[in-house]
Amino acid sequence: MNKERRANLAIGILLILLGTWFLVSQIFPELKDIIGLDSAWPLIVIGVGVFLLLLGLLIRVPGLAVPACIVGGIGGILYWQFFNQNWESWTYSWALIPGFVGAGVILARLLGDDDPGAYRSGVKLILISLILFVIFFLFLGGQGVLREYWPVLVILLGVWVFAQAVLRRK
Repeated sequence: MNKERRANLAIGILLILLGTWFLVSQIFPELKDIIGLDSAWPLIVIGVGVFLLLLGLLIRVPGLAVPACIVGGIGGILYWQFFNQNWESWTYSWALIPGFVGAGVILARLLGDDDPGAYRSGVKLILISLILFVIFFLFLGGQGVLREYWPVLVILLGVWVFAQAVLRRK
């Protein structure tokens, strides 16, 4: 079975499931209240990420793991923000998105992508993302002692870049 046919089968199954959900929710409107989708809408965003990953597996395109991780990761942030009512945290939590890309690159490699440098690139993106997250958190959302000592992070980043330059193979 070629990729186009597998893709059409996967999309067809998705449309059947989606249509079934809409039909059942029209016939039984109280079902929405029982499941509680109105209060857990970020789960839909996470579900789209899971769907992208499954679609990539079905049609054997491991590269779909990257957008799947991005969408699923943003859904996870939205889920956390919704239940904590901490929408201001978006001012620094956006910095996690490059880390989602890195996780997707690593996952794509694990699923069969042929990029030999995927692990290294993915880990670098995750580290950069975590560093950005901490820096923006300290500037925009952090409190207390850590906010005063943010230059330590800059020093550590400088040590890491310097060590990479010195230890890098020719």
